[in-house]
Amino acid sequence: MILLCFSFIIIVIIKKLQVLGYKQCRCEVNRLSTKNALETTKHEQILNYITELKLGSKISVRKIAKNLSVSEGTAYRAIKEAESIGLVSTKERIGTVRVEKKLRQNIDNLTFEEVVRIVEGVVLGGVGGLNKTLNKFVIGAMQQDAMMRYIEPGSLLIVGNRNKAHICALQSGAAVLITGGFSTSEEVKALADKLRLPIISSTYDTFTVASMINRALYDRLIKKKIMIVEDIMKPDRHVYTLKASALSKEWNKLVEETHHSRYPVVDEWNRVIGIVTTKDVVRAPEGSTIEKLMTRNPLTVNRNTSVASAAHMMVWEGIELLPVVDGSRKIVGVISRQDVLKAMQHIQKEQHSSETFEMQMWGGFTESRNESGGLVFQGSITPQMTNYLGTVSEGLLMTLMNQAAFRVVQDYKKGDLVLDNISSYFIRPLQIENVIEIHPTIIDITRKFVKIDVNIYCNDTVAARAMLTAQFIDQS
Repeated sequence: MILLCFSFIIIVIIKKLQVLGYKQCRCEVNRLSTKNALETTKHEQILNYITELKLGSKISVRKIAKNLSVSEGTAYRAIKEAESIGLVSTKERIGTVRVEKKLRQNIDNLTFEEVVRIVEGVVLGGVGGLNKTLNKFVIGAMQQDAMMRYIEPGSLLIVGNRNKAHICALQSGAAVLITGGFSTSEEVKALADKLRLPIISSTYDTFTVASMINRALYDRLIKKKIMIVEDIMKPDRHVYTLKASALSKEWNKLVEETHHSRYPVVDEWNRVIGIVTTKDVVRAPEGSTIEKLMTRNPLTVNRNTSVASAAHMMVWEGIELLPVVDGSRKIVGVISRQDVLKAMQHIQKEQHSSETFEMQMWGGFTESRNESGGLVFQGSITPQMTNYLGTVSEGLLMTLMNQAAFRVVQDYKKGDLVLDNISSYFIRPLQIENVIEIHPTIIDITRKFVKIDVNIYCNDTVAARAMLTAQFIDQS
């Protein structure tokens, strides 16, 4: 009897300890959740604080941590995010400063700070003007009087160690890039600091420096023409979301109001944690929470994702809506398949310039039709198409066959394509100046899929062959 009583007491004590431990654990979880919420709020406060600072204001982790009463770790993470979205910039010998966020419309304009990075230069003076925009560059390979006719405010003079030219350029409102690794006088450096116009020194020669800057400008132009998610997001569109704790009846109410079939699921900090669709809810028991019904870790995109990538994602996964998130996975908008389709149609209507390597290669081919009415593309192998052995690059041939296949499909049925699979065979090598013909043939085409056979001929002999499968991007 005594033994039974003793056992009962032990069991009661263990139960009490378990309950106490569970409560302590729950308290710890709640404490961590509260801490995360506070961290998130402080993070947003710091970003708002940085946004309201004047342009050119210096920013430091210690100063922000002191002014806003946050930890230095939180301040550091917020500053890094501000740098990633273009609100601040870290400059050599200055530190982190507030800068004007470059709009996408001005992406083709370089700043002098970016020029320094491109030419691997050293700033000799005028550090305060590094965030100014470069309008054009002038090569100073002429007499000084003739040179000054081309120099205007916002331009960059590329010249050697000619001190008088440096002074005249600065007085005209232009920055200076000195080639050959030369320096300049202390008078010129002082003038550059006074006028806040950078004077930069690079070890490269004038031709190399001009080529590097020109290449960077072309790259910026290509980036500007690539349509990204931010371009098609509708700022006035209300984003409908559901909380994980919501009940299925709230889903039904939202469907009646919006007639949508897919909604992002967010947590208390507005971070995307799932997606819930009609298929998930239609057979669910009444009173079920969205957390139990949703699909976790859904596909998302950010503002800088290309429209083509978003379209590819939607086709492969068969989805109609993609949440757009920021660096903290907080939802900032959504894009639908219809948005992507309209954007792709707009891209097709725009006139494209031959700037990318793919466009340049394909631009050398002419289009004609054979006796049966099929498309034939003819061109020659140029030195740029070859590998180190002097024969044509296999990867380039695959690109040409891919372009020919997509072109013949566009001739048959309008629409955008996403490549699924390609099997290629290289039968004989091709060399410089070989004239080739590309013959694409549609083998099978349905509403969603197409199969194309492509043959490359040289001197009436098959040199390469490929079989491609692609999907159409449509609203279904």
